Amino acid sequence: MPTVDIDRDAAHEAAQRELSKPIYPKASLTERFSNWLDELLYRLAAEGASLPGGWFTISVLLILLTVAVVVAIRIARRAMRTDRGTDYSLFDGRELSAAEHRAVAEQSAAAGDWAAAIRHRLRAVARQLEETGVLNPVPGRTATELARDAGTALPQLAAELLTAANTFNDVTYGDRPGTSDAYRMIADLDDHLRFHTAARITDTAPAVTDGWAEVR
Repeated sequence: MPTVDIDRDAAHEAAQRELSKPIYPKASLTERFSNWLDELLYRLAAEGASLPGGWFTISVLLILLTVAVVVAIRIARRAMRTDRGTDYSLFDGRELSAAEHRAVAEQSAAAGDWAAAIRHRLRAVARQLEETGVLNPVPGRTATELARDAGTALPQLAAELLTAANTFNDVTYGDRPGTSDAYRMIADLDDHLRFHTAARITDTAPAVTDGWAEVR
């Protein structure tokens, strides 16, 4: 029986056609990406001799391809983390008061850890609003939900609350660095809320006159 010579490209194409037949199970997305990458590398190797610059050109292309893949993965992860529909809980499980979160925030800021300072200062904001009765405690509340709920109760601060929540999400789930300016913005919001809630408590507290409680 005569021998049929099949070159490398023909054999590769024959294998690809065989694997594409419906009798074989469909590959997962990861497998398809891996197969696409293998195919690309094979093509680069097969055509390497004919490319200007030969293997040097291939090496440069591979480096660029690797960088592109890494950047694409990072962008995809950042997009998923900062998706406002998938925010994570504002608190990390530790039960701290507003004053305790505020103290941790100041310590983090003094150490230059602005991301941690931002997180704890917004948690101080949330606790302050809960402790003073502006908001009811809600397990699992997110930063975005905090901005929405507090913005409804305090519409004059709605824009600042939303900016603070977005900053919290960016440094916590979006891999963005915290800054001193961002921290100061949230600290100013916290101070404003403390003054506002203190004034609110004073206005609604009973006044005592000659031993009798008199509602103002």
